[in-house]
Amino acid sequence: VQLVESGGGLMQPGGSLRLSCAACGFMFDDSTMSWLRQAPGKDLEWVSGITRSGGGTYYTEPVRGRFTISRDNAKNTLYLQMNLLRPEDTAVYYCSQGGLLKSSATYHRGQGTQVTVSP
Repeated sequence: VQLVESGGGLMQPGGSLRLSCAACGFMFDDSTMSWLRQAPGKDLEWVSGITRSGGGTYYTEPVRGRFTISRDNAKNTLYLQMNLLRPEDTAVYYCSQGGLLKSSATYHRGQGTQVTVSP
């Protein structure tokens, strides 16, 4: 299993970033997927999950209405569109197999991509 995140960077508050996660080594279209994040000095936090088909999406409350999770099963790729970024969104973002809901198990995680939101 390999999950490779990209798209992170430095952004001013109010800006947007789109994260991507290229997946291989497992049946991507048969897996729920999720995004997690870890801010400096804090625990790993579940951010969002998506069903196998992409028809169902779930978000943690602080990002609801600002972030959009999506997937392209033909490309084995998971996305996270992040709008109206806030300094508190600063974290390393990871994509994960599993983790549809906050309480769901996750099985594999990528190496992460850094997102920094600062003036």
